[in-house]
Amino acid sequence: MIEIRNCDDYEAARELIREYSQIKGAESCFVSLDRELADLPSYYEGGTLLLGYEDGKAIATIAIKRTDAPWAEAKRLYIKPEYRGRGYARKMLNAMLDKCRELNYDEVRFTTKPEVMSIGYSLYKKMGFEELGNNEGTVLMRMFL
Repeated sequence: MIEIRNCDDYEAARELIREYSQIKGAESCFVSLDRELADLPSYYEGGTLLLGYEDGKAIATIAIKRTDAPWAEAKRLYIKPEYRGRGYARKMLNAMLDKCRELNYDEVRFTTKPEVMSIGYSLYKKMGFEELGNNEGTVLMRMFL
């Protein structure tokens, strides 16, 4: 069973984000990776970074980045491969949506690459996220809260 909490181990978060950045085809999602990893608390200030744990081990991440727009930007949904297929992505997404509501956002947006992350993309659609646009295979999605 996954336990989701605010990030309390930034080194574990860095490791998960680095692992995620190595997925073939996802490279363009990490344009400011070095800056992000250098200071995770500042990078997600005004938002949050959540970690998912199983048996005390960090195995998942998702983040909310504050924007100057009236919506939150969701980022970094990642589940370690050996923990996939257990419904953890849906639980991480729901925890992120709850946090967005706590932070008084009315909308959350994110980008994804359906060609690279087809299972995640299908989950987003099932959960009610809608497409706003597609720019060369990168899809912008949103959900009103």
